[in-house]
Amino acid sequence: MRESELAVIGDAELVEELSMLTTQTARMRSRMADIMAELERRRCGRPAQHAASARR
Repeated sequence: MRESELAVIGDAELVEELSMLTTQTARMRSRMADIMAELERRRCGRPAQHAASARR
């Protein structure tokens, strides 16, 4: 949204838009943290899984 577009929107609408974007940002950060934790779990778990399958 351009600055000229923001100028014609009322305060309540701007606050609502900001609230929505803040919520989306929080959800994205949470999802990113979940994905990073899963990747870390997989990275740390690989050597143990590989070693166990190599023993068979």
